[in-house]
Amino acid sequence: MPNPSRSEPLPAQPDRGRSRAALARKWTYLLSGVVVVPLDSEELGRELCVQLDILCDAVRDEDIKPIRQVGERLVALGYVGEAGMRCTLDVLGKGMLALPEFQPMERFAERILLAQSALACGFLAAAQRAVFDQQESMHLSLLKAVRDAKWNLKESEARFDEVITSSSSGVLIVGLDGRVQRANAAAGVILGLTQSELTGVELAELVHPEAERMLRDGLRALLDGTKDRLRQTQRLLRKDGDVARVALTVSLLRGADDQPSHYVAVIEDGTELMLLQSELSRQSLHDMLTGLPNRQFFGTRLEAALGAAGSAHGVTLFHLDLDAFGLLCNSLGRRAGERLLVHVAQRLRAVLAKEKTIIARFDGDEFGILVENTAGTPPVATIMAEINAELAEPFYVDGHGLAASVSAGIVHRPSPDIDPAELLRAADQTLRRAKTGRRGQWELFDPAADAEDRYAHGLAVSMPGAWENGQITVRYRPVTRLADGRLAGVEAVLHWEHPEEGPLGHARCTELAERTGLILPLGDWLLRTAAGQAHWWRQRRGFTRPLAVGLTAHQAADAHLVARVLQILDDTRLPPRQLMIGMPVGALTIPGAATNLANLAELGVRTVLVDFGLAPDDLAAVHTHGVHFVRIAARLADHQASYVAALVGEVDARVVVDGISTAAQAAWWLAAGADGGTGSFIGSAVPPGEFPL
Repeated sequence: MPNPSRSEPLPAQPDRGRSRAALARKWTYLLSGVVVVPLDSEELGRELCVQLDILCDAVRDEDIKPIRQVGERLVALGYVGEAGMRCTLDVLGKGMLALPEFQPMERFAERILLAQSALACGFLAAAQRAVFDQQESMHLSLLKAVRDAKWNLKESEARFDEVITSSSSGVLIVGLDGRVQRANAAAGVILGLTQSELTGVELAELVHPEAERMLRDGLRALLDGTKDRLRQTQRLLRKDGDVARVALTVSLLRGADDQPSHYVAVIEDGTELMLLQSELSRQSLHDMLTGLPNRQFFGTRLEAALGAAGSAHGVTLFHLDLDAFGLLCNSLGRRAGERLLVHVAQRLRAVLAKEKTIIARFDGDEFGILVENTAGTPPVATIMAEINAELAEPFYVDGHGLAASVSAGIVHRPSPDIDPAELLRAADQTLRRAKTGRRGQWELFDPAADAEDRYAHGLAVSMPGAWENGQITVRYRPVTRLADGRLAGVEAVLHWEHPEEGPLGHARCTELAERTGLILPLGDWLLRTAAGQAHWWRQRRGFTRPLAVGLTAHQAADAHLVARVLQILDDTRLPPRQLMIGMPVGALTIPGAATNLANLAELGVRTVLVDFGLAPDDLAAVHTHGVHFVRIAARLADHQASYVAALVGEVDARVVVDGISTAAQAAWWLAAGADGGTGSFIGSAVPPGEFPL
């Protein structure tokens, strides 16, 4: 085969770049399948394009040195290895011969063969250097690891010695024969012995004779491997004859050959710990401020007292609540409130000093008293009178003379079989009933009243689910003119079709919803549903008469009431003048209610005072707030007297009477000056599809 020389001209290859790129892509694809390099496919492709250009140019120039450098570069890319080199030689050996720039093939075949040899030589030389470098690095790393291990061992031993020496816990190094080989100063202090006196003593001889066998069995279990660590509460014998109660922890240490070498015993002096645990236990069962037992302790004693109570006298449980405690704290500060709590605790102790009692502070301003009755125990009324009389005596805090009163729920002589938690609940519920609308009162547990409260609470907490399931709906009842019986308006009310109790009316629904706070979302839903129905009636049947919706006291004082009403009117497109909002006259004294009433009137909503009682304050409210209507309470519907008729004439608003049940009542109120009415005689609440427009 002829050997081309440099003097011979090379053919022009205008397509050189494209053919080289194709070969580089093939090289990249095949090589990436057999090598591991820290490059993605695109980065590897760019790198191989560069190396292929160097190869091709070197072949054209007959320069071996750049070709060797290409082999070295392949090693530097990562773990290319034998498979990668074989792939490279196979791809380039065939591919370069097919490149247009190396045509005719016979002219460049020898050069390409020499280039492959130079590439392989460069690759092998670089790979060998890399192996030598790795071996040298590994050798240095091993030397460093051995040096560091020796240093760490010395440092660890020194640190271990320092820990033992400075530890406040007693530490004993004990041989496998059970004798102390080394002890720190703390161990000597606990046992009243010097470190030298402890050395050589058998560990079992330091414990109380009654516990010696337990210790020996534990050490044997460690040596046998049946236990990893021994923990015992032990009594160690001090040199002065006293007994030190300690927590003893023993571990078995092993040598480099994994054979047992010695025991390490750690001694924690438990005397202070026991005192601390006792104090913590006392604190966990007592109120920190007053020193009285807390609810947890009270419950435990209550259970015991019920079991021990005699059938003749039994026990009495008082659940007390300080009246106006929040008012005092807000005005005079938390410190004055705490002083009052301490004073009340002292006074309760003084009043009941002659009785067998336990007095506890529950939560906040609440106290519990359990009296184990005897033949000489005063009546409940006497005890409560003495308590309030004692608390009424002023005492001074920062120059302020303070006095206190309490409300109370009392369970007198409950059944000894009653569950303590149920007894506490009964007393708490009786207290809530005693505080309803009043202060400074007490009430005895009444099973019938309690059952009624529990029934009502059960209904109240089940309302959200009933609402979600569609049991609660909106119904509509007519408001008529008493003069001719014609429809004057429509009132939207709630109706609960309870599956067990039957239908529950609007008043019952709102009363239950007030207990849980559900009244706000439920009231919004009532107003939105009714406003949407009124708008539908307006479009379909030309209905333009007022829509009446009543509020509860909670709703009346809601800070967002006006904004919610505006949003509902906007969403349902109900004109404000068609809406009548009723507010309980008694709610006007609640902050925010009167302002809400005035703002609604300014927006064009017709305002109504409901549950109107014709009292002087009620009449004054009409003039003060300028309402459009008043609705006389249903309880007065049958209260037909001349002075009532005279009072109706003084009302400066249109008068609607609720609860009219007979034609005679309707006639009497018409004569008295009333304008309209609602009630069973006027018409019952019905679904919207049944309402007679």
